[in-house]
Amino acid sequence: MKVLFISLSIVILDQVTKLLVKGFTIPLLNIHYIGMFSGQKIPIIGDFFRLTFIENPGMAFGFDPGSKMKLWISLFSLFASIGLLIYLYLIRKKSLSLRIAIACIIGGAVGNLIDRMFYGVFYHYAPLFYGRVVDFLDFDFFKFNLFGRSFDRWPIFNFADASVTIGVLILLFFYRSSNSENQKAEELPIETNSSQEVESK
Repeated sequence: MKVLFISLSIVILDQVTKLLVKGFTIPLLNIHYIGMFSGQKIPIIGDFFRLTFIENPGMAFGFDPGSKMKLWISLFSLFASIGLLIYLYLIRKKSLSLRIAIACIIGGAVGNLIDRMFYGVFYHYAPLFYGRVVDFLDFDFFKFNLFGRSFDRWPIFNFADASVTIGVLILLFFYRSSNSENQKAEELPIETNSSQEVESK
C-alpha cells in the first residue's frame, strides 16, 4: 500500500495550493493570509496560462446541480473514495501501473471531497457537505462546446481534477496494454502448435 503516499502527496499539494489561492486564517498563531479575490486573474504565461480564482458550486465544468443535490454529490464522493480505498487494498498484489492509477484517482477525489465537506464550515458560508470546490488553473487550449455550453478556454480546474484525469488515462493505457498482452498470449499456442505440425511432417 505504499502507493497511498502518492494519494497523500496529491491531497497535500491540492489543499496547500487551494489555501494559498483562497486565503486562510489561523487565530492561535495570529496568521491571516488574504489570498486572491474571487474572479481575480494572474497571468503566468500571457493569456495561455493564468491563475483564475473561482469556486465551483457543484460538479465538473461549473455545472450547478442545485442545493438539493449538493449533499448527495458530497456523500457519493465520500463513499466512492472509501470504495476506491477498499479496491486499492484488494489489488495490492496487482500491477504497479493499476495501483498508481487508482492512487491518483483517490488523491484527486479526496482533495475535492475536503472542499465539499469542510470549506463551507471553515469559511463560514455553508453547512457541512455544502462547500464549494476551489479552482484556479486556467489554460487557453481551444474553443469547444460541452453540455450545451460554449467554452472559449478550457474549464478552470485544480490539481485534484488533474490527478483524477491522469489516473483515468493510466487506467485506459493499462487496459489497452493488458488487452494486447492477452491477445499475444492467445496467439502464442496456435503458433507453437503450427510449428510442431510442420516438424512432425
